[in-house]
Amino acid sequence: MSETSHLIKLSKYLSYHLRHNPGEIGLKLEPGGWVAVEALLAAAQAHQFPLTRSQLDLVVETNNKQRFSFDATRTRIRANQGHSIPIDLQLEPRCPPDILYHGTGHHAVESILAQGLQKRARHHVHLSPNLDTARQVGMRQGKPVIFTIKSAEMHQNGYLFYSSDNGVWLVDEVPPEYLILGKNKPQ
Repeated sequence: MSETSHLIKLSKYLSYHLRHNPGEIGLKLEPGGWVAVEALLAAAQAHQFPLTRSQLDLVVETNNKQRFSFDATRTRIRANQGHSIPIDLQLEPRCPPDILYHGTGHHAVESILAQGLQKRARHHVHLSPNLDTARQVGMRQGKPVIFTIKSAEMHQNGYLFYSSDNGVWLVDEVPPEYLILGKNKPQ
């Protein structure tokens, strides 16, 4: 197995256990989604998934989506967003940029235009600060379609925005009136 494919396997393992099912390997997430690094390494080892500290450091440093982060002491780790389990990431509301983007597959366009962007099983709707990231996200679901989000207008109308450690913007929903199909700037 190449080093790249091994890092992908490690990242998927961490994503699953830090975002969706920590209890499967005996972990309990602390407030903010944190877990002790030593507890994670021990749990992985106990469940026949050997993971060293240096491998963990490499995954956190090289993950192209920056899905994970260490705390300031580097003794705790968390997934930055994307949880499907109840967790308070302890993010503070922030003022978003004027526009943000959301990439999706072409099959979802009609539903999004009718209902807006909904968080569904996740804690938040994920928005990108740039077109390239939104396009990459959309490509995971087939032919990509980009929505421009009137985020400043939403914020002025009382919607709360958060920014995760990796620069992904989070919001509870995006109603249809704040969406522009395509990458055009609001008038």
